[in-house]
Amino acid sequence: MSTLRDNLSLYLVTEESIPLEKLEQIIEEAILGGVTAVQLREKNSDGKIFYEKALKIKQLLANYSIPLFINDRVDLALAVGADGIHIGQGDIPLSVVKQLVPMSMKIGVSVKNVQQALKAEADGADYIGVGSVFPTSTKKDASMLQHGVLNMICQAVTIPAVAIGGITSANLPQILNSGISGAAIVSAIMKADDPRKAAEMLKKQMTTAIVQ
Repeated sequence: MSTLRDNLSLYLVTEESIPLEKLEQIIEEAILGGVTAVQLREKNSDGKIFYEKALKIKQLLANYSIPLFINDRVDLALAVGADGIHIGQGDIPLSVVKQLVPMSMKIGVSVKNVQQALKAEADGADYIGVGSVFPTSTKKDASMLQHGVLNMICQAVTIPAVAIGGITSANLPQILNSGISGAAIVSAIMKADDPRKAAEMLKKQMTTAIVQ
Protein backbone atom coordinates (compact mmCIF):
# COMPACT_ATOMS: atom_id res chain seq x y z
CA MET A 1 0.00 0.00 0.00
CA SER A 2 1.48 3.35 -1.05
CA THR A 3 2.05 6.06 1.53
CA LEU A 4 1.45 9.79 1.12
CA ARG A 5 5.22 10.22 0.75
CA ASP A 6 5.18 7.72 -2.15
CA ASN A 7 2.25 9.51 -3.76
CA LEU A 8 4.06 12.84 -3.71
CA SER A 9 7.25 11.74 -5.47
CA LEU A 10 6.22 13.01 -8.93
CA TYR A 11 3.46 15.54 -8.39
CA LEU A 12 1.94 16.99 -11.57
CA VAL A 13 0.39 20.47 -11.37
CA THR A 14 -1.90 21.27 -14.28
CA GLU A 15 -1.73 24.22 -16.65
CA GLU A 16 -5.03 26.11 -16.77
CA SER A 17 -4.82 27.30 -20.39
CA ILE A 18 -4.95 23.76 -21.83
CA PRO A 19 -8.41 22.66 -23.10
CA LEU A 20 -9.99 19.81 -21.13
CA GLU A 21 -9.74 17.12 -23.81
CA LYS A 22 -6.06 17.86 -24.38
CA LEU A 23 -5.54 18.14 -20.61
CA GLU A 24 -6.94 14.65 -20.06
CA GLN A 25 -4.63 13.24 -22.73
CA ILE A 26 -1.55 14.87 -21.20
CA ILE A 27 -2.46 13.72 -17.68
CA GLU A 28 -3.03 10.14 -18.81
CA GLU A 29 0.28 10.07 -20.68
CA ALA A 30 2.02 11.55 -17.65
CA ILE A 31 0.52 8.89 -15.37
CA LEU A 32 1.71 6.17 -17.73
CA GLY A 33 5.14 7.79 -17.49
CA GLY A 34 5.16 7.65 -13.69
CA VAL A 35 3.30 10.65 -12.26
CA THR A 36 2.07 9.74 -8.75
CA ALA A 37 -0.35 12.60 -7.97
CA VAL A 38 -2.14 15.38 -9.83
CA GLN A 39 -3.04 18.83 -8.57
CA LEU A 40 -5.73 20.63 -10.55
CA ARG A 41 -4.72 24.28 -10.47
CA GLU A 42 -7.26 26.79 -11.74
CA LYS A 43 -6.80 30.45 -10.85
CA ASN A 44 -9.18 32.10 -13.31
CA SER A 45 -11.93 29.56 -14.07
CA ASP A 46 -15.55 29.98 -13.00
CA GLY A 47 -16.61 27.63 -10.23
CA LYS A 48 -18.80 25.63 -12.61
CA ILE A 49 -15.99 25.11 -15.12
CA PHE A 50 -13.52 24.23 -12.36
CA TYR A 51 -16.05 21.75 -10.90
CA GLU A 52 -16.76 20.05 -14.23
CA LYS A 53 -13.07 19.83 -15.05
CA ALA A 54 -12.31 18.42 -11.58
CA LEU A 55 -15.00 15.74 -11.98
CA LYS A 56 -13.56 14.61 -15.31
CA ILE A 57 -10.01 14.51 -13.99
CA LYS A 58 -11.13 12.69 -10.82
CA GLN A 59 -12.77 9.97 -12.94
CA LEU A 60 -9.64 9.62 -15.05
CA LEU A 61 -7.33 9.38 -12.04
CA ALA A 62 -9.59 6.85 -10.33
CA ASN A 63 -8.82 4.42 -13.17
CA TYR A 64 -5.18 4.49 -12.13
CA SER A 65 -5.62 4.93 -8.36
CA ILE A 66 -3.83 8.28 -8.56
CA PRO A 67 -4.84 10.92 -5.96
CA LEU A 68 -6.37 14.24 -7.03
CA PHE A 69 -5.45 17.41 -5.17
CA ILE A 70 -7.42 20.63 -5.69
CA ASN A 71 -5.62 23.95 -5.52
CA ASP A 72 -7.09 26.56 -3.14
CA ARG A 73 -10.80 25.73 -3.48
CA VAL A 74 -11.95 23.79 -0.42
CA ASP A 75 -15.57 23.84 -1.65
CA LEU A 76 -14.66 22.19 -4.94
CA ALA A 77 -12.38 19.65 -3.26
CA LEU A 78 -15.35 18.62 -1.12
CA ALA A 79 -17.78 18.72 -4.05
CA VAL A 80 -15.81 16.22 -6.16
CA GLY A 81 -14.50 14.11 -3.27
CA ALA A 82 -10.87 14.98 -3.97
CA ASP A 83 -8.10 13.16 -2.14
CA GLY A 84 -6.45 16.38 -1.07
CA ILE A 85 -6.42 20.16 -1.04
CA HIS A 86 -3.43 22.46 -1.43
CA ILE A 87 -3.52 25.94 0.05
CA GLY A 88 -1.22 28.95 -0.03
CA GLN A 89 -0.25 31.47 2.62
CA GLY A 90 -3.00 33.81 1.40
CA ASP A 91 -5.81 31.25 1.48
CA ILE A 92 -8.19 30.15 4.25
CA PRO A 93 -6.03 29.24 7.29
CA LEU A 94 -5.08 25.59 7.65
CA SER A 95 -6.78 25.38 11.06
CA VAL A 96 -10.09 26.36 9.44
CA VAL A 97 -9.63 24.05 6.45
CA LYS A 98 -9.10 21.12 8.84
CA GLN A 99 -12.49 21.84 10.40
CA LEU A 100 -14.17 21.79 6.98
CA VAL A 101 -12.72 18.69 5.34
CA PRO A 102 -12.85 15.01 6.36
CA MET A 103 -9.81 13.58 8.13
CA SER A 104 -9.11 11.41 5.09
CA MET A 105 -8.47 14.47 2.90
CA LYS A 106 -4.78 15.34 2.82
CA ILE A 107 -3.83 19.00 3.15
CA GLY A 108 -0.73 20.60 1.70
CA VAL A 109 0.51 24.12 2.39
CA SER A 110 2.83 26.28 0.29
CA VAL A 111 5.80 27.65 2.23
CA LYS A 112 8.93 29.62 1.42
CA ASN A 113 10.79 29.76 4.72
CA VAL A 114 11.47 27.65 7.81
CA GLN A 115 9.03 29.61 9.97
CA GLN A 116 6.12 28.95 7.59
CA ALA A 117 7.13 25.29 7.29
CA LEU A 118 7.22 24.77 11.07
CA LYS A 119 3.86 26.50 11.48
CA ALA A 120 2.30 24.35 8.73
CA GLU A 121 3.53 21.19 10.44
CA ALA A 122 2.41 22.37 13.89
CA ASP A 123 -1.03 23.26 12.54
CA GLY A 124 -1.46 19.77 11.08
CA ALA A 125 -0.44 19.95 7.41
CA ASP A 126 0.14 16.55 5.82
CA TYR A 127 2.84 17.90 3.51
CA ILE A 128 4.35 21.18 2.35
CA GLY A 129 5.08 22.60 -1.08
CA VAL A 130 8.37 24.52 -1.06
CA GLY A 131 9.30 27.08 -3.67
CA SER A 132 9.99 28.56 -5.98
CA VAL A 133 13.22 26.55 -6.22
CA PHE A 134 14.05 27.77 -9.76
CA PRO A 135 12.83 30.66 -11.92
CA THR A 136 9.33 29.93 -13.21
CA SER A 137 6.97 31.48 -15.73
CA THR A 138 3.98 29.53 -14.39
CA LYS A 139 3.45 31.68 -11.32
CA LYS A 140 4.25 35.31 -12.04
CA ASP A 141 4.42 36.42 -8.40
CA ALA A 142 6.65 33.55 -7.22
CA SER A 143 9.86 34.58 -5.49
CA MET A 144 12.87 32.30 -5.63
CA LEU A 145 14.23 30.68 -2.49
CA GLN A 146 17.68 31.77 -1.43
CA HIS A 147 20.43 29.19 -1.71
CA GLY A 148 20.26 26.60 1.06
CA VAL A 149 16.74 27.42 2.23
CA LEU A 150 15.21 24.30 0.66
CA ASN A 151 17.62 22.10 2.64
CA MET A 152 16.91 24.04 5.84
CA ILE A 153 13.16 23.61 5.42
CA CYS A 154 13.43 19.88 4.69
CA GLN A 155 15.59 19.39 7.78
CA ALA A 156 13.25 21.43 9.98
CA VAL A 157 10.12 19.33 9.44
CA THR A 158 9.19 15.66 9.57
CA ILE A 159 6.29 15.83 7.09
CA PRO A 160 7.00 15.35 3.36
CA ALA A 161 8.31 18.37 1.46
CA VAL A 162 7.64 18.78 -2.25
CA ALA A 163 9.81 21.19 -4.22
CA ILE A 164 8.09 23.34 -6.83
CA GLY A 165 8.99 26.05 -9.29
CA GLY A 166 10.70 25.76 -12.66
CA ILE A 167 11.79 22.14 -12.15
CA THR A 168 12.99 20.28 -15.24
CA SER A 169 14.96 17.08 -15.78
CA ALA A 170 18.02 19.29 -16.37
CA ASN A 171 17.92 21.06 -13.00
CA LEU A 172 16.20 18.47 -10.80
CA PRO A 173 19.54 16.80 -9.91
CA GLN A 174 20.59 20.06 -8.18
CA ILE A 175 17.96 19.56 -5.44
CA LEU A 176 17.80 15.77 -5.12
CA ASN A 177 20.04 15.76 -2.03
CA SER A 178 18.04 18.46 -0.22
CA GLY A 179 15.74 16.05 1.60
CA ILE A 180 12.66 16.52 -0.59
CA SER A 181 10.09 13.72 -0.83
CA GLY A 182 8.89 14.82 -4.23
CA ALA A 183 9.01 17.27 -7.09
CA ALA A 184 6.01 19.22 -8.34
CA ILE A 185 6.17 19.66 -12.09
CA VAL A 186 4.18 21.96 -14.34
CA SER A 187 5.64 23.04 -17.69
CA ALA A 188 8.27 20.28 -17.98
CA ILE A 189 5.40 17.79 -18.41
CA MET A 190 2.36 19.88 -19.37
CA LYS A 191 4.17 21.59 -22.25
CA ALA A 192 6.43 18.70 -23.25
CA ASP A 193 6.28 17.32 -26.79
CA ASP A 194 6.04 13.86 -25.21
CA PRO A 195 4.51 14.09 -21.70
CA ARG A 196 4.96 10.38 -21.05
CA LYS A 197 8.66 10.43 -21.89
CA ALA A 198 9.16 13.61 -19.87
CA ALA A 199 7.47 12.01 -16.86
CA GLU A 200 9.52 8.82 -17.24
CA MET A 201 12.77 10.78 -17.14
CA LEU A 202 11.74 12.80 -14.08
CA LYS A 203 10.41 9.71 -12.31
CA LYS A 204 13.67 7.86 -12.91
CA GLN A 205 15.62 10.76 -11.39
CA MET A 206 13.37 10.91 -8.34
CA THR A 207 13.41 7.15 -7.82
CA THR A 208 17.21 7.01 -8.02
CA ALA A 209 17.48 9.76 -5.42
CA ILE A 210 14.98 8.12 -3.05
CA VAL A 211 16.75 4.73 -3.31
CA GLN A 212 20.08 6.35 -2.46
